[in-house]
Amino acid sequence: MLTVDFGEISLKAGMLVLDAGCGAGRHLCEAIGKSGVNCVGVDLNWEDLCKTKGFLSLMDREQVGGWIVARADVTRLPFSDGCFDVVICSEVLEHVVENKTAVAELLRVLKPLGDLIVTVPRFLPERICWALSKAYHCEPGGHIRIYTKGALLNLLQEAGADCRRIRYRHGLHAPYWWLRCLVGHKNESFPLVRAYRKFLEWGIIRHSSLTAIMDRMLNPLIGKSIVLYLKKGYR
Repeated sequence: MLTVDFGEISLKAGMLVLDAGCGAGRHLCEAIGKSGVNCVGVDLNWEDLCKTKGFLSLMDREQVGGWIVARADVTRLPFSDGCFDVVICSEVLEHVVENKTAVAELLRVLKPLGDLIVTVPRFLPERICWALSKAYHCEPGGHIRIYTKGALLNLLQEAGADCRRIRYRHGLHAPYWWLRCLVGHKNESFPLVRAYRKFLEWGIIRHSSLTAIMDRMLNPLIGKSIVLYLKKGYR
């Protein structure tokens, strides 16, 4: 399940892409499938990094671009200034205490006029999750803040990024998480939760036009994630 739409950016052979907080590698796998693109993924979670390495190793058979995966902190990225053409930071900043430092680092390693894509949980769906379940946002390493669109824009623009487009994604997933928060956010065996999850997985695996249409209709209203496509200025 992708939150970033790679059709919104122009990936070309030889480009270097950073996924800061790559998780299990969903966006890295998509990016590296683009002809000649080289990717770097960093995360703090060893288990997720191992999964990412496994997925990318399988893709090596298809002779795609090169890749490196490493353990690193988004607030202290081990890269030189302006070395990446594209930087992705998806569903990360809501976890980070030093969010201003993280954003400064993302822009530091990005080339001037490079593409920065940032996604976080959208305010209303996330606020409902917090209201339904205290445990949801009290998880160690979990979400520590809810961003409004204005607050997120200000954070990024003050650091030197110019927003060119805003999108909303995963409208069908918001009710799923509300339901989980209502019955216990870790209670995945609850019958309705299990049925909803199977429906979502069916839509993804089958590339269902039904779920795609439903998702597009719900995205403007309750899309679970807000996605900002930005450019780094020269300042």
